[in-house]
Amino acid sequence: MSETTITPFGYDSKIESNVVVTRLDAAINWMRKNSLWPMPMGLACCAIELMATASSRYDISRFGAEVFRFSPRQADVMVVAGTVTYKMALAVKRIWDQMPEPKWCIAMGACASSGGMYRSYAVLQGIDRLIPVDVYISGCPPRPEALLEGFFRLQRKIEGESSLLEQKKEMVSEMG
Repeated sequence: MSETTITPFGYDSKIESNVVVTRLDAAINWMRKNSLWPMPMGLACCAIELMATASSRYDISRFGAEVFRFSPRQADVMVVAGTVTYKMALAVKRIWDQMPEPKWCIAMGACASSGGMYRSYAVLQGIDRLIPVDVYISGCPPRPEALLEGFFRLQRKIEGESSLLEQKKEMVSEMG
């Protein structure tokens, strides 16, 4: 007679091999959080730290965000790194609008988060006035380790989100 045990991860039997049982939401969110494709919006000195995050010393690829995409239609995370001037704001907004859903935003550095030390007519006082921000990273400029921590926070946020299928079901139940 074979032994059958129930584990927290699913059904485990010596006869029937391994079977994993999960929710669709959990599987989709696991794939999303472990395959983030950043769209780098390097606008000032924070962009150097953003580039350093992809170097062999910090190796962002270990955490599922290896593929920097310079096409908004292939990216799902916009990393706004640096000072956003009003001249660049419309370009940032256009690129954000071209990104497919679901999409997230990381504001990297004091300038992207709040305008930083630039209190002038030419500088947008925070990218959140233009697009929704999911994670703020403080510093001037923040270290690559801080950006990695920002990606970890974003991954934890994505893990708890409901999938588009579940959101659609919730909308239908609210309407009817």
